[in-house]
Amino acid sequence: MADRTSFTKEEWTLLLESPMIAGMAVTAADPSGLWGLLKESFAGGTALTRAATGADTNALVKAVVTDFSSGEGRSAARDGLKAKFGSSQPADMKNKAIEALRKVSMLLDSKAADDAAAFRAWLRQISQSTAEAATEGGSLFYLGGVQVSDAEKATLSEISRALESSSTSS
Repeated sequence: MADRTSFTKEEWTLLLESPMIAGMAVTAADPSGLWGLLKESFAGGTALTRAATGADTNALVKAVVTDFSSGEGRSAARDGLKAKFGSSQPADMKNKAIEALRKVSMLLDSKAADDAAAFRAWLRQISQSTAEAATEGGSLFYLGGVQVSDAEKATLSEISRALESSSTSS
């Protein structure tokens, strides 16, 4: 089983950032205003809490969540995200997020093959929960909108492709 010691500092930071990146890709695909942003952000936080408390949570996922819950881990993730996305527009942010998830997938294949499937599934679950957190479109009070927009559905597909194992995508 892989843990923090299996990775360089930069690699570990990428893993710490990855749950936020999975949610950010969906949010950037179809920004849904202040309330939508709050709901989508809350979905990511809920996924972290579930992983921290889940009895059947994969060990690498749990290690990332535990480290993220420390001040040092949170700071590393925040600083890394600022560096990657600080001046990005939503469309650019989505593309950068998809590319970062592709790097996470390659990293998992090379250094955490036994944990890769569970970690990828966790990131997919975060992106799906984020997409379903807020109604998209519609009018005032979110009447007439859809749960997951076409742009979000397309981004979920891109995320799934980015997270494919390099051994299955060749």
